[in-house]
Amino acid sequence: MNPLRVMVQEDIPAGLALCRAAGWNQRAAEWELFLTLSPQDCRVAFDSEGNVVGTVTTVGYEDHFSWIGMLLVDPAQQRHGIGTQLLQESLNILREAETVKLDATPQGREVYLKLDFVDEYSLSRMKASRVAASILSEGQARPIMESDFHRLLEFDREVFGADREAVLRWLWYEAAQYAFITEEDNRILGYCFGRPGHNYTHIGPIIATDVKNCIDLASTALRHCTGDHVILDVLHHTQEWQTWLASAGFIEQRTFIRMYRGPNAWPGVPVRQFAVVGPEFG
Repeated sequence: MNPLRVMVQEDIPAGLALCRAAGWNQRAAEWELFLTLSPQDCRVAFDSEGNVVGTVTTVGYEDHFSWIGMLLVDPAQQRHGIGTQLLQESLNILREAETVKLDATPQGREVYLKLDFVDEYSLSRMKASRVAASILSEGQARPIMESDFHRLLEFDREVFGADREAVLRWLWYEAAQYAFITEEDNRILGYCFGRPGHNYTHIGPIIATDVKNCIDLASTALRHCTGDHVILDVLHHTQEWQTWLASAGFIEQRTFIRMYRGPNAWPGVPVRQFAVVGPEFG
C-alpha cells in the first residue's frame, strides 16, 4: 500500500507529469481549478522517496451528485494496486454523497460495475486534426457576456442536473474565444464553451434545445480553432450531430461510459447535452 495525502499546489507539476505520461490533455489550470473546488478532497499517492505516483480528484455539485476524475498512476508503478487504492479513497471521501458519478473507459467499466456503479449513457471522444472550414456555417451565435450568466446558469442547472457555475465561469475566464450563446426572443436556445489543452483545443460543453442550434454553436466555436487539433466528448442521441461531425473531419478517438452509483435523482436532460465538459468534470 502506498501512502496517500491531500493534494496541494506544490503537487501540480507532478500531476502534469502524469498527464504527459498518459497522453492526457490537461494543463496546470485544470489542476488549479480542482484544488479551488475541492481543496481537501483530492489525493495523491507517493512512494518511499516522496515522489507522487498517482492522483485522483473529486468534485461536489451541490448535494445532487459528486464526481470522480483524474485517476492517474505513473506507468512505471501500474499493476501494483495504486489505482484501486486511490479509487477506494475517493469513494471514502464521498461516502456521504448520495450519488457518485464518473466517466469510465471500457476497461475501467468492468472495475466500476463490481463497485455497484451502473451505466447511464455512452460518450465518444471525437478528434479532428484539421476542421473542414467549408462546413462551418455562419450562424446566429454570439459571444457570451457577463449579463448572460444568470439566465444561462438557470438553464444549465436543469440540463446538467446541478449547479456548476464555478466550472462554467472558469471556462469563460480561461477561453472566452470559445464561449457562445444563441437565443430567440430573449430565450436561450443553447450555449457552448471550450478551453485550450496540451494536445488539443477541447470544445465543450455544448448545450442546445435541438441539433440545429448545437451545430450553429459548434460551427461558431470551431471557426476559432482553424488549424488546431480539436476534440469534443459527445453524446450519441442524435445521428444528425454525428453525421455533421464526420463531415467536419472528426473521427472517433475513444469511448467512455458515464456511470453512477446510488440513486440517479438528478440526471439532468441528456438529450440537450450534445458535448460535455470532459470526463474529469462531467
